[in-house]
Amino acid sequence: MRRGSIAANPVLIGAVTLLVVVVATFLSYNANKGLPFVPTTSLKVRVANGANLVPGNEIRSGGNRVGVVEAMKPVRLAGGETGAELTLKLDKRLGDVPRDSTFRIRPRSALGLKYVELTTGRSEKPFRSGDTVPASQAGSATELDDVLGMFDEPTRAASRTNLRGFGDTFAGRGVSVGRTLEELPPLLRSLEPVMRNLADPDTELDRFFTELGDTARVLAPVSPQNAALFTSMADTFEAVGRDRGALKAFIAKSPPTMDAAISSFRVQRPFLADLEGFGEDFAPATAELRGALPPLNDAVRVGTPVQRRAVELNEETGKTLDSLRELAEAPGTNAALRGIGATVATLNPQLRFYGPHVTVCNHWNYFWTYLAEHFSEEDASGHAQRAMGNVTGRQDNSAGSMGAKGGANGENVLEGNAQYLQNPAYGAAITPTGEADCEAGQRGWLERNARFHEPGKLISRDSRAPGAQGPTFSGRARVPEGQTYTHQPETGPYRHLPQSETELGGR
Repeated sequence: MRRGSIAANPVLIGAVTLLVVVVATFLSYNANKGLPFVPTTSLKVRVANGANLVPGNEIRSGGNRVGVVEAMKPVRLAGGETGAELTLKLDKRLGDVPRDSTFRIRPRSALGLKYVELTTGRSEKPFRSGDTVPASQAGSATELDDVLGMFDEPTRAASRTNLRGFGDTFAGRGVSVGRTLEELPPLLRSLEPVMRNLADPDTELDRFFTELGDTARVLAPVSPQNAALFTSMADTFEAVGRDRGALKAFIAKSPPTMDAAISSFRVQRPFLADLEGFGEDFAPATAELRGALPPLNDAVRVGTPVQRRAVELNEETGKTLDSLRELAEAPGTNAALRGIGATVATLNPQLRFYGPHVTVCNHWNYFWTYLAEHFSEEDASGHAQRAMGNVTGRQDNSAGSMGAKGGANGENVLEGNAQYLQNPAYGAAITPTGEADCEAGQRGWLERNARFHEPGKLISRDSRAPGAQGPTFSGRARVPEGQTYTHQPETGPYRHLPQSETELGGR
């Protein structure tokens, strides 16, 4: 019996075919991760921007594929910002990667496909498998959409305006452009020494541009005011341009003015050098001034309207001072001031005597209370004054007699009760030491007070009764703390009233 050929076995052929398909599928699926069984080196690269790189993107060096991106994850970089960490699989055939090599993410096509470009360095020390490349040795290329993104709507509108302006500038000016090209050679010959001078290191042109940048930064917050300034200057130059003769004379005087300025600058150079030193010394104060500007600005903002009103205030103050001068120079001013002084000198002792009557004895309130009661009688139209006719008895020198020749003393009483004169003037309010001695309204007629007058008369005219009468019902026990006072008049005929009970007994 003949044995069949192996190639004629359909089962074996199907199994081999299936095996080839499985191997091909496996290789295709893992192609982005590198071919299997190929030795590789692993490196980790940190970048500030992943630039839309994805696992499976190629790594190329010199145009050749040398590996693939295996993975990518976000990490925290040394500066604190968030970046990306790439895990790269490099073919062993590439050899060692020097430590000064750089990695750069670049676009492979306009459709967004990326790859990592490896630029090998010259260091003799290589990276080992598993090392991490710092972010300072990695970067990414500028995206095309980022470049195109700067041409936003305002930029495009400004570009159109710019092109239209250049077009309008050169339109119909071919002759002028030709004349300009003819004059350029002499200009360039004169420009050569100027540029040579500017290129000299002693000119410090780089510092000029640095300071110019600082000036632009300082002027940026007041750009609206600068725009208004240039607008006003344009109006001024437009007005100057109308007078051609004056403009021509101005231009003619410019060269000698520049010569004088150059000579002056030579003399000013030491001053400018000292000013530079002063500026350096003043820099710390300027830095501190920046922090103090907000309250200073507030003070200026508040003080500006005040200063505007101060002009009018000064004018009115001037008028007031002029009036005061006229008043001081008037003949009657000194007499008036002397009269005011005399009034105050007289009023002060009166107030010292009357004050305790109000603050200790409360007589002021009593007076108005009794006055209100006096007008409290109701009638058909409102209120009327309470009044009652007083009838006196008949005696010599009666209080109701028209022909009295002296004070009532209870003599020859014909009708009614005996009448005796009671006229205590300047009743006391306090004792010499300030305690309450409210005599007025505190007692009736005291016969013992009459003994201080001539014998045989019971007339009471002295209010200085022995002892202190104390306060009224609503009064104080003594003079309030800090009040100046006197217990007896300091002016008038009663200023020498007795001071104590001993004096009273001796009169």
